Amino acid sequence: MAELHIIGQIIGASGFPQNSLFCKWGVHTGGAWRLLSGLKEGQTQVDNPQTGDMAYWSHPIDLHYATKGLQGWPKIYLQVWHQDSFGRCQLYGYGYCHVPSSPGHHRISCVTWRPLGSWQEQLAQMFVGGGPQLRNPDLIYSGADRYRLHTETMGTVELELGIIMRHFDKYGVES
Repeated sequence: MAELHIIGQIIGASGFPQNSLFCKWGVHTGGAWRLLSGLKEGQTQVDNPQTGDMAYWSHPIDLHYATKGLQGWPKIYLQVWHQDSFGRCQLYGYGYCHVPSSPGHHRISCVTWRPLGSWQEQLAQMFVGGGPQLRNPDLIYSGADRYRLHTETMGTVELELGIIMRHFDKYGVES
């Protein structure tokens, strides 16, 4: 079987309305992909930068997949959260990016968005916090019903990934 190694890190995030951010992440693949080693989901620590607006996480990603086909190439999906001084957590954005399909070192900027909700929900969000969230997180990386959502853009998450491909040439894929 062909093998794919994804080795890198979630560097951090910038462009969000407030600091004190953390990130929940995961990897989605098709049915032909099998995870041999590594964790396919995780969470970073909270970073509250004192200067600048970049929250640094430097959270490691180390995955090893085996596959018989290219369908369902891995995608990394992200949820960025804000933690206030009382420990309450509020969703600040969803995002996803495809894992690069060429070997080597890659730097990826993943833009994020969040659902807007009605004007009443937006008003309540300003005073109470919280806000609308997706019922089904699969909408983050599948475009099925995402076109019907009213969203606003949020910040950007930076990733650094090293891709190693093995035996893809035996399956007709040139690297």
